[in-house]
Amino acid sequence: MRRSRTRRIRWAALLAAGVASAVAGVVGVVQPAATAGPASVIAWAPCPQDATAQCGTLSVPVDWADPAAPRLDLAVARRPAADPQARIGTLVFGPGGPGDSGVSRVVTGVGRFSDELRRRFDIVSFDPRGVGGSNPVACSPDLLASRPSPLLTSQAEFDALLAYNQRLRDDCRARTGPVFDHADTLSTVRDLDAIRAALGEDRLTFHGSSYGTLLGEQYAEAFPHRVRALVLESVVDHSLGTRGFLTSQAAAVQDSFDEFVAWCDRTAGCALHGRDVRAVWADLMARAERGELRSATDPAVAVTPFDLVVTAHRGFARPAWADLANRLATMHAGGPAAVAAFPPLVTAAFCADWSLPVRDYRQYADLLRRAARVAPDVRYSASLWAVAACLGWPQPVANPQHRLKVRGTPPILLVNSRHDPASGYNWATNVARQLGDRGVLLTYEGWGHGAYTRSACTTGAVDEYLISTRPPAPRATCPAVEP
Repeated sequence: MRRSRTRRIRWAALLAAGVASAVAGVVGVVQPAATAGPASVIAWAPCPQDATAQCGTLSVPVDWADPAAPRLDLAVARRPAADPQARIGTLVFGPGGPGDSGVSRVVTGVGRFSDELRRRFDIVSFDPRGVGGSNPVACSPDLLASRPSPLLTSQAEFDALLAYNQRLRDDCRARTGPVFDHADTLSTVRDLDAIRAALGEDRLTFHGSSYGTLLGEQYAEAFPHRVRALVLESVVDHSLGTRGFLTSQAAAVQDSFDEFVAWCDRTAGCALHGRDVRAVWADLMARAERGELRSATDPAVAVTPFDLVVTAHRGFARPAWADLANRLATMHAGGPAAVAAFPPLVTAAFCADWSLPVRDYRQYADLLRRAARVAPDVRYSASLWAVAACLGWPQPVANPQHRLKVRGTPPILLVNSRHDPASGYNWATNVARQLGDRGVLLTYEGWGHGAYTRSACTTGAVDEYLISTRPPAPRATCPAVEP
């Protein structure tokens, strides 16, 4: 299927860059070791974008196994507590993605945190290694623009994707330097502890969101006695193999699709109200398979079924049901297809954190059939492209999946939407089981990716825990708020 250069670059943005290393041996729990060394200080100065925030850098080893090796400057940002007399300490935010900028969160997006948290804590975050101001992974734009579709149809296409992934890895590694081979979350765990030490905090107060929850989980494994309070919002389950990853993600997005259909059925303002939403969706998927849908931004570009799934995923994640219904209705009426791009994700980190091997096209097709059985409408999740991007990754990966083994921490608060298309509720309940008596799960009975800002109930419960370290009661819930 023909794609313009513009469309390919947009697809390439999904893969914001390259692939990480093969590290000999299987790494589970990081053992505590020395902090970043003699350069473990942060010289704060007003941030260029907003002088009311403070920016700085922290020098850490690129390879924590060899502190004498080259060093990396991590970009860090801070907003001091608004009420110094009431200040408790520092709250460190773990950004998602992987690929999100924590510096941007503090400088331009600190409104995500309640006034009470901003009054009582310094709010600090950072750009993880390989992201933003922390030696970002760099790759050839032309090579990124030629990324194949994850919807493979033959062994020849499977082989071509393996070859492409190898070329991309080689290119990104050459352009990025040694950080490329050390972008995994276990390395970032050590960075996080160095940040804690540089901030003068004996124990860490942490709020991780989405992929940032993996950072929090593995910090708790590595440094349990350095934890004061830990919030895991929209939880990542790092215990799943290839099949479990794809089917659990497919189940989560199908659940969100079902909720969207139910909303359209009960809401007169839905552009598809009174119609068979599942039939409309199935027709659009069939038309996309035949190449009959055209991009609103470039009519020469055909919209694929995967583009539709990504668009639905974005609508479910916010959630933005009315906007999604309008898009689907316009497409179904023959209008231009306004499809969404999936957010960038740094595969140099993701593929080093996940061992997701697929033997050949036959197994790949079987995995998609299994996903379709649990997600009969959407068929697969938008995260399929991440699995495709990691095909051929050298094994063993730096940070392979395992069940959490957390001992000796204070209670850890998990908070998840019941209907989250990206970090499904199935992931949150599984991680809570792995944490045992260390984990307390707060369920937001509503929709969307992310739960902290969804209601006064979720915000209040998380704030109370971070301030007092007292979690909600076991099996606590917060009622849904209609989008």
